Amino acid sequence: MMKRCGWATNDLNILYHDTEWGVPLHDDRGLFEFLILEGAQAGLSWDTILRKRENYRMAFDNFDPAKVAKYSEARQAKLLQNEGIIRNRLKVASAVANAKAFLKVQKELGSFDVYVWGFVGGKPIDGKRKLMGEVPAKTEVSDALSKDLRKRGFNFVGSTIMYAFMQATGMVNDHLTSCFRYKEVARE
Repeated sequence: MMKRCGWATNDLNILYHDTEWGVPLHDDRGLFEFLILEGAQAGLSWDTILRKRENYRMAFDNFDPAKVAKYSEARQAKLLQNEGIIRNRLKVASAVANAKAFLKVQKELGSFDVYVWGFVGGKPIDGKRKLMGEVPAKTEVSDALSKDLRKRGFNFVGSTIMYAFMQATGMVNDHLTSCFRYKEVARE
């Protein structure tokens, strides 16, 4: 039997763990998706977000930041009626504000990928965690990323949220060293 990180306990998060979590992501659309989903997750479980992920993709134009940035008040009000997503006014408004800020970063630096990966020197940090208890909720890097994102007008980007973003997008490899994905992700 394959050893996995302790949080991968049901079919949905096992699939996510085994195929996506911690894999270095360098696609701006994918990075925008995780930025929005991690913010939506604030105060909730990641399983809740995974169950609603496809609904989010449909509701938010497959996370196209150029489209999301143009969402009107009426469009946002309609999203708040969508039972397939987290119907929180602040989180929906944040997605729109974050899309606008995201586009500014792209315009300034050429891509969000260049910007965000610059915080880790362009390559994943190897967490080398042996136990789940060793995995931090935030780090100095996530603190710096959070602070800079807020300065640029992003919302729902606190340090803990940004550390989860870093884990999800492979900026840090926090698979436990005993997990079969640890070495696989390190090679990607």
